[in-house]
Amino acid sequence: MAGWLGLMVVMAVSGRQATRELDVFQIMEVRSLIGLLMLAPLVHAAGGLPAMRTARPGQHVLRNVVHYGAQYAWFVALTMIPLAQLVALEFTMPIWTLLLAAAFLGERLHRWKAIAVVLGVAGVVLIVRPAQAGVSPGQLIALAAAVGFAVSVILVKLLTRTEEATRIMFWMLIVQSLLGAWPALAVWRWPSPAVWGWLVVIAFCGTFSHYCMARAMRHAQATVIVPMDFLRVPLTALAGWAIYAEQIDLLMVLGTGLILAGNLLNLRRVPAGR
Repeated sequence: MAGWLGLMVVMAVSGRQATRELDVFQIMEVRSLIGLLMLAPLVHAAGGLPAMRTARPGQHVLRNVVHYGAQYAWFVALTMIPLAQLVALEFTMPIWTLLLAAAFLGERLHRWKAIAVVLGVAGVVLIVRPAQAGVSPGQLIALAAAVGFAVSVILVKLLTRTEEATRIMFWMLIVQSLLGAWPALAVWRWPSPAVWGWLVVIAFCGTFSHYCMARAMRHAQATVIVPMDFLRVPLTALAGWAIYAEQIDLLMVLGTGLILAGNLLNLRRVPAGR
């Protein structure tokens, strides 16, 4: 999860830089294709292409259709709202994840997790502030991305019952490369040398952050793993302030604090029977 954390902060900055020149579809396609090359050594170490065969192709396709849509929404929102706000809204993902884990994985939704849901929703209201100026399109897109990522996390958790992390990553890159090929060709423009550098960084971070997540999922419940990502909020906010001079107001800090408090409640160990 520490690997996931660091790589996702770097990808947020890299994505902002790349979207200044290229369409999101092209960025995602190049990311998947370069990611396949980067994953090749792990595929070889795992036994090559024969070891990538799966008995669950439908679940891989479903997971990656959902994840592709969520990832597209995340990159679009990245161009519309400040980094800190994007990541804070993305951090509603654990709230959706714990609800989905309770519904589909049989993980218990005890009272502390219920309180976490309430805190998370209150935090979103403080950040979005619908009574003041309404909900912006960028905020709605960021929330949609968070729900999509939560569904993707649940599907990864199901896959890790039988699939290794490398196989999950291999099929993610294959399926998403196929999904994005036509849209990327429709908007293709040749990147400048500087943007090629950002695309390589995005590919590396996007590929190996998910490898880290898939490995982590083999060692703990989804409702424990995901909240450990909370440090990404202040780190990304700091990056937005330092690089893009993005301002952070008090309500933003309070809303983020409520979301993080809810996430931390998910780490609370609850005695059996409570």
